Amino acid sequence: MAGSVHTIILNWRTAEMTIRSLDCAVAAMDGIPGMITVVDNDSGDGSFERISAHVAQAGLARARVVQSGRNGGFGAGNNVAMFDPLPDGGAPDYVYLLNSDAFPEPDAIGVLRDYLDAHPAVGIAGSRIVGEDGVLHDTAFRFPSVASEFEGPARTGPVTKLLRRHLVSRPAPANAEQVDWVAGASMMMRRTMLDRIGGFDETFFLYFEETDLCRRAAHAGWPTHYVPSSVVEHIGSVSTGIKEMSQRPGYWFDSRQHYFRKNLGAAGAVAANLAHLGGGWLFLLRAKLEGRDDRPSGGLRAVASRGLVPRRARGPVPRRKR
Repeated sequence: MAGSVHTIILNWRTAEMTIRSLDCAVAAMDGIPGMITVVDNDSGDGSFERISAHVAQAGLARARVVQSGRNGGFGAGNNVAMFDPLPDGGAPDYVYLLNSDAFPEPDAIGVLRDYLDAHPAVGIAGSRIVGEDGVLHDTAFRFPSVASEFEGPARTGPVTKLLRRHLVSRPAPANAEQVDWVAGASMMMRRTMLDRIGGFDETFFLYFEETDLCRRAAHAGWPTHYVPSSVVEHIGSVSTGIKEMSQRPGYWFDSRQHYFRKNLGAAGAVAANLAHLGGGWLFLLRAKLEGRDDRPSGGLRAVASRGLVPRRARGPVPRRKR
């Protein structure tokens, strides 16, 4: 029998876009047993009421809207509903996360569900993500490492060529295959895996939380696969506005630091930060020698101020709700 799916959409002050995403999810869930939950992450702008009214007026019997009670970030918001039962009291076979600014093709959810049904050893499956213009987004990745932290800010051809096997962003596979991690904008997770490894680590406010979850899943024997036949349109960064920022916000650097400290240890986190700074300094040296006034990307000052003295994690990985 085909598996059931619990689709979760997290909203924070993007009610109209969330409603569009919800309507696309309803269409993509047609014929799939399960339910849809919209979690309002304590928007405080009337989002909860507007989305609830839409669900009632449109007669979306399998959809519900719940309030998180606090804006704890992406992971905390999704954790609110991640372990909830289906209306019949049973657990879904899969939990599917869909961003509020992401719009699945009619078969996108079914494709991921069928893939996991057919590959019982796979824990997580992610979609091919495209922009409004149809351009492919980077959504298949390698885990960040000390080497990738040097390459990123260096932006130097010979360095990139030498470290090509360590680049976080990898070419999108043409066919379904194993990757290290996929973007959380459209990812389906096996519920039995979540029961074993727990939900998102809520220390991450935004960014790196899906990277960490995929890494924990891999260590527990549940690989992640990229499934390009599942297609989702994604606008990106609508809630955060990070695309328009001149520098990434502080919480991005805090999440990055927590990821490295948690997964590489204190010494590994310091090594990653020193590698990042070294790559940035190499870029500055190259720019000076070439007479250019370019600046390295990546926020060298933020990495230095937040990263060279490792911080303690602010909380444990949340486990299954009782």
